[in-house]
Amino acid sequence: MMLLGVQCFALSSIISFEIQTRRLSQFPFHQFKHNPPSVMANILIIGATRGLGASLANNYASQESTTVYGTTRAATGPSNLNEKIVWIPNIDVAEEGVGRKLVNQLGMLGGGGGMVEGGRVTFDIVIITAGYFATEDFVNGPNWDEEVKMYTTSAISPPFIVQSLFRAKNITKGSKILLISSESGSITLRHAKEGGGNYGHHASKSALNMVGKLLSLDLKEHGIIISILHPGFMRTEMTKGVGFDKYWDDGGAVTPDEAAKSLVEWARDLDISKSGQYWAPRGPRDIGTADVTIGTDLPTPLQLPW
Repeated sequence: MMLLGVQCFALSSIISFEIQTRRLSQFPFHQFKHNPPSVMANILIIGATRGLGASLANNYASQESTTVYGTTRAATGPSNLNEKIVWIPNIDVAEEGVGRKLVNQLGMLGGGGGMVEGGRVTFDIVIITAGYFATEDFVNGPNWDEEVKMYTTSAISPPFIVQSLFRAKNITKGSKILLISSESGSITLRHAKEGGGNYGHHASKSALNMVGKLLSLDLKEHGIIISILHPGFMRTEMTKGVGFDKYWDDGGAVTPDEAAKSLVEWARDLDISKSGQYWAPRGPRDIGTADVTIGTDLPTPLQLPW
């Protein structure tokens, strides 16, 4: 009788194991590689104090399963954002050495509940959203110092930041890097309908697109994903500051919170097949030249032309 009982227990254990194995086989392994169920995820947002960056930080910090790290140029983080955000102070993307400074501070902070290896925090998602916009036109001429600042902020600092994070092993296989660009960086979408000008802003976004494409080639073998994104035309202090608030209604501008929600959903479903591509997760609805340059009845999300 004892032998029969042991045999029955062994048989039931095998059956139970097979059932669990079949259940798990329904889910691709890559879904759990970097963000398994019930495991904390680490998010790093470069430029998290206002506009889209602040909305992204609040969105992720409101999720129980995330720890959010945000950079600020100030000595302390703003008090009006989610108290869960871990602030990394004195980070200015327009300064040389920003990548080294960032990883040094991350080394001092250690892990925050997400994936941690040897006391080092590793990020599931990194979003570089820091930006700067100064308007220019042909009549008044371009502005040298303003252009240097736009190029440095948008296109020069990102490869230094990403390479520093990679060397420090703050990003590893499965990490997702979101580079916040703009539809204004697309040469194909430029048209007489909107005219010229804004040389530094538009061209620096084009340069960022190239940086993103090249980084995707460098990081492909390491399984790290690069996504280049137009987040949407937004009702922010930045667009208001350059006089674009007069286009908000006609241009279908959305709040930073709405844009952040779309980006969070995009990042959740992003995989290596879209690495190095240029997308508008919210589609063509706020791209004023889409109809005359690439057509109508376009899908959402929309892959943008270079």
